[in-house]
Amino acid sequence: MRAWGEREQPAAGRTAGHPAPASRRVVLKSAAVTAGLAAAGIATTGPARAADDRTGRPESVTARMGGTSITLSLVDNALRWSARRDARTVIGTSALGLRLGDGTVLGRDVQLIRGRHRTRRTTWTPVYGRNATVTDHYQEQRWDLRDTATGIRFGVHTRAYKTGVALRYVFHGQGTATIADELTTFVFPDGTTVYSARDENAYEPVAPGAIPVTGTSGTDNGPLTDLPLTATLPGGLIACVCESSRVDYPRLMLGSVPGEPNALSTFLMEHTARGTGPVETTTTVTTPFVTPWRAVVIGAGHAELVDNAELVLNLAPPNTLADTSWIKPGKVFRCELTTAAGLQGVDFAVARGLQYIEYDAGWYGPEFSTPDATEPIAAIDLPSVISYATSKGIGLFLYVNRLALTESDSLFALYKSWGVQGIKLGFINDGTRSMTDQIIDWAKVAAKYELLIDMHDDVRPFGYERTYPNWISLEGVRGNEQFPTATHNVTLPFTRNIGGPMDYTICYGQSRDRTTNAHQMAMAAVYYQPLNFLFWYDKPSKYNNPANWPGLPWFDAVPVTWDESRTLAGSIGEYVAVARRNGSAWYLGAMTNETPRTLSLPLSFLGGGTYTATVYADGTPGAHPYQTPVVVGTRTVTSGDALDVAMAPAGGQAVVLKPS
Repeated sequence: MRAWGEREQPAAGRTAGHPAPASRRVVLKSAAVTAGLAAAGIATTGPARAADDRTGRPESVTARMGGTSITLSLVDNALRWSARRDARTVIGTSALGLRLGDGTVLGRDVQLIRGRHRTRRTTWTPVYGRNATVTDHYQEQRWDLRDTATGIRFGVHTRAYKTGVALRYVFHGQGTATIADELTTFVFPDGTTVYSARDENAYEPVAPGAIPVTGTSGTDNGPLTDLPLTATLPGGLIACVCESSRVDYPRLMLGSVPGEPNALSTFLMEHTARGTGPVETTTTVTTPFVTPWRAVVIGAGHAELVDNAELVLNLAPPNTLADTSWIKPGKVFRCELTTAAGLQGVDFAVARGLQYIEYDAGWYGPEFSTPDATEPIAAIDLPSVISYATSKGIGLFLYVNRLALTESDSLFALYKSWGVQGIKLGFINDGTRSMTDQIIDWAKVAAKYELLIDMHDDVRPFGYERTYPNWISLEGVRGNEQFPTATHNVTLPFTRNIGGPMDYTICYGQSRDRTTNAHQMAMAAVYYQPLNFLFWYDKPSKYNNPANWPGLPWFDAVPVTWDESRTLAGSIGEYVAVARRNGSAWYLGAMTNETPRTLSLPLSFLGGGTYTATVYADGTPGAHPYQTPVVVGTRTVTSGDALDVAMAPAGGQAVVLKPS
């Protein structure tokens, strides 16, 4: 097995300049690898065609939708792909392939057996989300292929949406396949900058060929970055590489390719993100099998990218739960670890329009030395707190470290019997195929007992909040509890939050904040976070005099799920403005980096008539951003007006727009 970054010599017929990166071994074992896609249970429409062309003549097929296209091609019998938006290159000619354990590389020398296509348009209703309905409209191309040397049959699916493109591989037949890596590359245009981050590091803008070397001897080590991975392209285009529908498969990372300054290549994780658990160099699956989708969400501009994030959900399996009436997104307050604090937290939640309280790490003892999460510490009378919370219409979340999850079925059943409504899982080290299986199983078991689930630490989204909507949130980001920069905060809407919901712990009124209070307030509208932890690090007593905290009415009122979302302006790492509608009211959040600025935002998204705008704005900048006061004002506006949103350094603005 080659070390990461070691290059394989191009085979005859490989397009010069785009070799598939060397990677791990794959072993394919199948009782009948000649079975077609029909045996995989995959419905298709469209004409079939065959080719057995050994002359080197290029074969190509393109899926198109709304100005976005993805092209599959054979060049000298080697498999390639590319993507465009409005006739401009997003991904240049790039390699496709899979490595087999006998040395065969599927994709290097293949014959096209047949191609099929279909166009599909449907709409579906999420249990909760950025919008009340989602349109799933795409054109799909499917190639059935034969490896020339071995006769092994496999396939590639591509889809073009107006919002981006996606591809995946198909293993045919009845049997098993032992997979170790993909050989997909992403070749970006000259002048591309990518935003690289690993684990809970801050995002670093670099050239594709300059991904920093990260990792340790106990983790995957090399010039590797986690997904989602956003790239700014020449001419104002922006793209975000994500994965969706990851099942029975390790997590995907991307890495720089030696000698290819504009290329990134796939890397399937062998270790968990922080090195716990066994190393898994291969993955055995039951065939027929499809790999996860590799999605590229595309925006003609930065603001449009944010609005196109539902592509990841469209690629994920539909909701599997027959009854979702018990799934209630909401706002959460974390309590100190006493009975009194829990009771006070319930009263605070009622007063402030929150839906849940939470007992975090330590409620059952030191989390890394107490593997039993079935008994609360003496300081917490949990039945009394749950009874009081239930009487007030407030739900309870409990934190559980992964060490206490060895018997999740019995543990979750116990929590259900107590009246708990959600669990927050801590130190979940995503990465290997085993951990993918475990994460999905936890979501399934939690659904069985009607528990919401929020997974923390180094977990990355893959669209499964659609499939198991009780998996309501996850972290997988440098969180707000670490008091990051304003620049980091205005990078997240274009990076991590494209992949899925994000638990970001809003820290209003904290002296350790490196932003203004209005900036913290705006997060509640800018970020998509259907489980929103508010007032992180706070006690209810801090807000005994609401007059000292003019932003409280905003937090009281702001929802967590939406009927309609519009990104009004944005530039990654610079600023962002998002408006979201719940019912007849709109909630607008705007944030800037350390540079003060004023945005002129047209209100054309409003309906007819007049609206009352309640504006929570930065006042005169303080010596430190957190000392900048919040100033509240009102004005009457219509859809023909523009709102001038002035923001202090590291500042923001939050606006409620209600019909007059």
